[in-house]
Amino acid sequence: MKNVLYLLLLLVGIASGCSGRKGEQPGGSGTAAPVVKGVVVSEVAPASLEQTIELSGTVRARTSAAVAARVAGSITLLRVREGDRVKKGELLAKLEAQENQASAAASLAGIDDARRALDEAVARKKLADVTFDRYQRLFDEQAVTRQEFDLKQTEKELAAQGVARAEARVKQAQELSRGAGAVADYTRIIAPLSGVVTAKHADLGSSVFPSQPIFTIEDEGSYLLELAIPESLMPRVKTGMKVRVVLDAVPGSFTLPVGEIVPAADPVSRTFTAKIPLAVKGLKSGMFGRAEIPLGTAASVVVVPKSAVVERGALTSVWVVDRENVARMRLVRVGKGSGDRVEVLSGLSGGERIITSGTEKMSEGAKVE
Repeated sequence: MKNVLYLLLLLVGIASGCSGRKGEQPGGSGTAAPVVKGVVVSEVAPASLEQTIELSGTVRARTSAAVAARVAGSITLLRVREGDRVKKGELLAKLEAQENQASAAASLAGIDDARRALDEAVARKKLADVTFDRYQRLFDEQAVTRQEFDLKQTEKELAAQGVARAEARVKQAQELSRGAGAVADYTRIIAPLSGVVTAKHADLGSSVFPSQPIFTIEDEGSYLLELAIPESLMPRVKTGMKVRVVLDAVPGSFTLPVGEIVPAADPVSRTFTAKIPLAVKGLKSGMFGRAEIPLGTAASVVVVPKSAVVERGALTSVWVVDRENVARMRLVRVGKGSGDRVEVLSGLSGGERIITSGTEKMSEGAKVE
């Protein structure tokens, strides 16, 4: 009797299970799959895509000068600071260098001494000339001996040589004074170019030494974007080629030519430096920038519209429509983009159908009409 009752219960369970599966869809959820309309379905086809590589760089001033001290001394005057604009020839700072100033004063005194010596030599020459003329007449009258006449003639020649030596000493003293004056003028720190002071390396009262930088001045008229080009890409990068430049501090992008390529490589990073002139306002030295270097066209790659790519966190996917028009989400790995298209490196093959518009309407297993 118990076996018969167990068999009846089993048959009732099987019958109820069969009746419950009559309305289920292939998804097995027990509810009808949603139907989505108004989406665009496109077939994936291999195509060509412009290959590029993005390199980062730094904005630099085309013209920059490190203003350094040329003599040792202490700073007694600072007229500018960071951010000030200066003109070429403007006084920036002064140094106190007593040794140089004393040397300049001594050189001036040397000029006066040399000039007095010249005056004395000229006076001796005049006396020697007059004496010689007198002895010349006496010798003609045979009133003096030949030896006395030769002696006065020698004195005249020596006096002339003394004047020449005195004149040379005056010139030498003048040149020494000019050099000492120039060195003494090195205590005045002058702007070598017009621009903006971007750095101040010393403070008032600081002691500085020759070649020690005090200011850095940059010309605001022109800037460059310097890129580090890997050795492997050097054959493809040429002067004059157009690249797309993006600067974080400036909206939009710019298509600009490569202006210069430094012919020597950095032995540490094994890269070459390419310089791109930037005719853009509002730039500052040290800003960050990027440039897309074209590498040529790659054929037979899978490309899809960027509107077909769905990004959710770290996952990238597309909606694939199968033969029954059922949408399935598929994870893909994308590469470089070009315009409104992007390359799919893996996860998708040519000939498959994907949704390129209306992806926000889709859900897993939805029916596409």
